[in-house]
Amino acid sequence: MQLPKGGTEIQEAYLRKHVKKELLDKINLTTSIPEKTPVVIDRTNVLWVHNSYDQANLAPWFKNKLNHGKYDWYVFNSHWTYEKYRYFFDIPTERSLVIANGFDDELVIKKNFDPHPKIKMVYTSTPWRGLDVLLAAMESIQKNEHVELDVYSSTQIYGDQFKQHNDNAFKPLYEKAEKLPNVNYKGYIDHSELMKKLHTYDVYVHPSTFEETFCLAAMESLAAGLIVVTTDLGALPEVCAGFPVYVPYMKDKKQLAQKFAYTINQMPMFVNAANPDALRFQQDYYRNFYHWDIIKGYWENFLNGIK
Repeated sequence: MQLPKGGTEIQEAYLRKHVKKELLDKINLTTSIPEKTPVVIDRTNVLWVHNSYDQANLAPWFKNKLNHGKYDWYVFNSHWTYEKYRYFFDIPTERSLVIANGFDDELVIKKNFDPHPKIKMVYTSTPWRGLDVLLAAMESIQKNEHVELDVYSSTQIYGDQFKQHNDNAFKPLYEKAEKLPNVNYKGYIDHSELMKKLHTYDVYVHPSTFEETFCLAAMESLAAGLIVVTTDLGALPEVCAGFPVYVPYMKDKKQLAQKFAYTINQMPMFVNAANPDALRFQQDYYRNFYHWDIIKGYWENFLNGIK
C-alpha cells in the first residue's frame, strides 16, 4: 500500500536527510495536524505547520486556546501561514517562527534556453487546486499549435486510501484532459522522477484557486528555470516573489479561465523573448534562499537554541 507523499512528507524527508540526527532527536516533531502523534511529556514538542488555517482537521483544535500550551514551538512554512494562524487563533507568538520549505539536489536545473517553436507547459499540483480552470483555458485555445500541456495530477499523491475515497470526484477532469488535443494527461508520477524531468519544460502553469500555504511545485519550477504563470492567491506572491507572470485571482472561474487562456496564448512569444540571464538569476535566487543546504541552517540554529 502506498503511503502519502505530498509536500509535507517530502519536506520531512529532506529535513531528516539534511539536519543532524542528534539535533532532531532533541524534539518530538509533529507535522501539521495537532496531536497526530502523541505529545511527549519529557521532550520538546514541535508542531511543523504546513496546512491552511481553515482546514477542518485542525481549525477546531487551534480555536481552543487551552490546546496552545501542548506544543513548545510552532514552526510555519511561510509568513503568510504564520500570519493567518496569528490572526485567527492568537497563537503564542513568542513560541512561533517561520522556516521556509526547500528543494534538494535531486531537482535538475535547466541549462538550455534556446528559442523553439512549440512551448511545453506542465501542471503538477492536485486536481482541486485549479486544474478545472486550466483545462477550460486549454479547451478554448485548441487552435494554438504552439503550446502543449502535460498534466501530472492525481489524488494518488496522498496515498492509496485517500485515492480510494476521493478520486472518483475528479475522473471527469482526467477524462477531459485525456480528450483535449493540446493536453497530455500523465497522471501520478513519483516526486523524485518529476524532479528529473521538470527542467525539460518551458512553463509551469498553475491557475491556483486554492490558498497555498507555500506551493512547493511553483518554487521547484522557478528553481529549475521555468517561467511560472500563476495567480496571486495565498502564499504564492511570498514564495514566487517577482518572477512569475501573475494572473490576478478572481472567484469567477469562467473569467479566470479566460484570463489564463489569453496569457497562455502569449507564452510562445514570451518564452522565446525571455532573457536567459534573467532566468539564470531566478535559478540562483532559489539556490541561495530555498535549497536545503540553506534551509538546514535555519533548522540547526533553531534546534541548537532549544534548551
